Amino acid sequence: MSDCIFCKIVKGEIPATKVYSDEQVTAFRDIHPVAATHILIIPNKHIASVNDLEEADEPVMGHILYTAKQIAAQEGVAQGGYRLIVNTGANAGQDVFHLHVHLIGGARLKHPMG
Repeated sequence: MSDCIFCKIVKGEIPATKVYSDEQVTAFRDIHPVAATHILIIPNKHIASVNDLEEADEPVMGHILYTAKQIAAQEGVAQGGYRLIVNTGANAGQDVFHLHVHLIGGARLKHPMG
């Protein structure tokens, strides 16, 4: 999508602090972090939300989770624990309609969420 901010980050048209990038996914620091470590992991292909996934997208979703594991180790939060969050739709808090996984860690996180 031409007006998608995350697509523009993938293309290098908007600056972001990238921590990982390959042919399938890009990961970068959230500009409004809620914890010491707050990274967004996105598919390079524009997919608006989980509701827009197609069967052909299954491999990239698995790659996102594997990438999250690698980034958590790289950021030093794997052993202490971290949270992966996917918001789907406005009522869930999705503000940017390009599917993204929040990797949050670096401190004891509140539970329960709500």
